[in-house]
Amino acid sequence: MKINHIFFDLDHTLWDFETNSDIAFDTIFKKHNVKVDLEKFLNYYRGINQKYWKLYRNEQVTKEELRVGRLKDTFQIIKFKATSNLIDNLAEDYIEYLPDNNQLFEGTYELLEYLKPNYQMHIITNGFNEVQTKKIKNSGLDTYFNQVITSESAGVKKPNPHIFNFALSKANATSKESIMIGDNWEADIMGAKNVGLDVIFCNFNKEPVSENIKSVNLLSEIKKYL
Repeated sequence: MKINHIFFDLDHTLWDFETNSDIAFDTIFKKHNVKVDLEKFLNYYRGINQKYWKLYRNEQVTKEELRVGRLKDTFQIIKFKATSNLIDNLAEDYIEYLPDNNQLFEGTYELLEYLKPNYQMHIITNGFNEVQTKKIKNSGLDTYFNQVITSESAGVKKPNPHIFNFALSKANATSKESIMIGDNWEADIMGAKNVGLDVIFCNFNKEPVSENIKSVNLLSEIKKYL
């Protein structure tokens, strides 16, 4: 069946999370006079943040535990003494400042302009409602997407089948006419594939792909599939 609906992940797929996150930390550390080596902090934080997001996807930590725990654990590793009050303030400011920085991956606008005339496009994201809404609006992506489905609105997180079925319902789409495009193998690719969607893996890190999955190293390469 012809593809009519495209579901995109947001962070790490279209929206350059690492770059924008780094800028946000630079801003809030200066604001709160946090005297740490930013690169050293970020080198540890990135992996710890991924660990917490996996726990969050699997319902093993709460939203608040994610927001605070990733900072607390990183400061402990780099042996920086941060009070609970400082960590709370940094966690709150990070969420506030993060959507102000809106670097997108190369080719994002060009790809969306190319797809827009022929497809209905939507977002499925595990991010927080208030943050993802701001990211999409501030980066000018809101004009391209009909439905934005967050894990908070769906009540579950990718790769749970319910969020994909919820998104299909909101978009008035069927799985057979839909495709999911994302960077996370477990959450985006296997999650969508398990409910019958076609998939394209944004394999920006050029990882080995063992299954017969459409894979791209650049957003521009998606055009050869759609």
